[in-house]
Amino acid sequence: MTNLTSLLVANRGEIAVRIFRTARALGLATVAVHSDPDADALHVRAADAAVRLPGAAPADTYLRGDLIIKAALAAGADAVHPGYGFLSENAEFAREVLAAGLTWIGPPPEAIEAMASKTRAKELMRAAGVPLLDPVDLAAATPADLPLLLKAAAGGGGRGMRVVRYLDQLKEALDAAVAEARSAFGDGEVFGEPFVERGRHVEVQVLADAHGTVWALGTRDCSLQRRHQKVIEEAPAPGLPEALRTTLHEAAVAAARAVSYRGAGTVEFLVTADGRPYFLEMNTRLQVEHPVTEAVFGLDLVALQLRVAEGAALPPAPPQPTGHAVEARLYAEDPARDWRPQAGALHTLAIPGEVRVDTGFTDGDTVGIHYDPMLAKVVAHAPTRAEAVRALAHALVGARIHGLTTNRELLVRSLRHPEFAAGQLDTGFYERHLGTLTGGAPDATAAALAAALAEAAPRPDAPLAARLGGWRNVRSQPQIRRYQCAGTEYEVQYHPVDHPGIRVLAATPDLVTLEVEGIRRMFHVKHNSNKTEIYVDSALGAHTFTPVPRFPEPQDRTEPGSLLAPMPGTVVRIAEGLAPGSPVTAGQPLLWLEAMKMEHRILAPASGTLTALHVATGQQVEFGALLAVVQEETPA
Repeated sequence: MTNLTSLLVANRGEIAVRIFRTARALGLATVAVHSDPDADALHVRAADAAVRLPGAAPADTYLRGDLIIKAALAAGADAVHPGYGFLSENAEFAREVLAAGLTWIGPPPEAIEAMASKTRAKELMRAAGVPLLDPVDLAAATPADLPLLLKAAAGGGGRGMRVVRYLDQLKEALDAAVAEARSAFGDGEVFGEPFVERGRHVEVQVLADAHGTVWALGTRDCSLQRRHQKVIEEAPAPGLPEALRTTLHEAAVAAARAVSYRGAGTVEFLVTADGRPYFLEMNTRLQVEHPVTEAVFGLDLVALQLRVAEGAALPPAPPQPTGHAVEARLYAEDPARDWRPQAGALHTLAIPGEVRVDTGFTDGDTVGIHYDPMLAKVVAHAPTRAEAVRALAHALVGARIHGLTTNRELLVRSLRHPEFAAGQLDTGFYERHLGTLTGGAPDATAAALAAALAEAAPRPDAPLAARLGGWRNVRSQPQIRRYQCAGTEYEVQYHPVDHPGIRVLAATPDLVTLEVEGIRRMFHVKHNSNKTEIYVDSALGAHTFTPVPRFPEPQDRTEPGSLLAPMPGTVVRIAEGLAPGSPVTAGQPLLWLEAMKMEHRILAPASGTLTALHVATGQQVEFGALLAVVQEETPA
């Protein structure tokens, strides 16, 4: 047995905060590492000590295993927990941690290595009798092999994945997948397999000790995904026949035993519409969605990881599961604009209700451009699936999230969608329903009126003359306010004591109570720090208003055809042979930006000629930077 005393977490954000929470409960001292942008991050503030990793990019900081080990030794830590992502599935890093005399909170390096390559893992699983999809020889692919899924052999998180539906798209998709895989994982190996339409992503949590015990901790369904990255997860996976659950549990245990696994891991499967399971991969680490399993089984998986690493034996069988748990990943992104990630100040993050919230942010923190845009994981647990889904949706509706566009409304609509409510889950959910889930923003007139009344209401500590001057019982010309909200301009006119169709019950700078169509509604109002945006939250929805100036400032104009950076990021690729003077066609990808762990294509807005290219591969650009100019061809 090893007796741990101090733990360094080789990670950041919510997973580091979550691991520190358990470490403190177990009486362990905690050590954080941080990049320069994360110097004041929540995970740094939550630790007993912190060590700087100079730089900003992950390659210079959280992926520098040598610096992390030096930090652990310097801070007196005797164990390293990798969290998920970054170096969590790097066998060489695990070996270096052990060689430094530190305890590695994870599986043996040999197990990580065996499962690190999806192609090698499949060979291993075939030998163990685990069902597999047959690989496709990409050099000899035919129309009968379509649709195809291209996958990076290394890494995860949806990086290096492409769906190919037509053979003439194969080369371009393969080149893009190889480039993304090489950039993300340093390994450009990509393989192909059949793409299963309307398949389900089902996984089994395993936990193993060094004494021969392997637990299969139920199933999770992670089918609701965007860009092959999970959005909503739940445990247990609904609607699976008991025989299929048994098959998945047995296959997961066989996979763990095949590599002499130890610690927490996840075996992922694709389940076809007719109920046939196929092994996808094994994640040799803690999963993002582990809280739903913790909720259902009443366990702390991080505590169990630490105890297994110390040499403790697991009981022969895990506890019995109870109820149902659902997790939603709250991202700073705009689903209606190709899932565009957002960066900037997060003024408010408050989620009410009896739900678990794992986050790496608090009010006033900044969401940067270098890392994943996930703000929080929100988890609801209840006796039944319907109750858990309802509790989660209610908590998200009541959340106050100010400063950044998020996927909150998408999550609520997803949870309340008839297909989801019925447990009809598959990986094509967002491909089919994204338009209806992101369109049709609710009318914001009442919220705009609340914003105007809050602006007009004097604060309680204002001078008496100001307090009286704002509310005169005199009929005169109406007050007028104009706002922008979600691309729509609202003009509200009101008298201090007379509002057609709406009765004002009370108004302060922070809270306005209106009677709208006979129903009493409360509107919570908050300004951001520089007064440029007004946030209004109510049961009718959350709205962000930008006051429209009475005399707008003239805006700088850009020449027609200018392509501007939709977000800050790094230019990772430019179309082959592209240069000023090159002919381009409408919709042609010209260059690729990487921001917050996602690649974004910049497309030609029209057919014509590229007249200017202002960036190069590897260059970092700010939001709104001029990337290129396309001169549209003159119609004949």
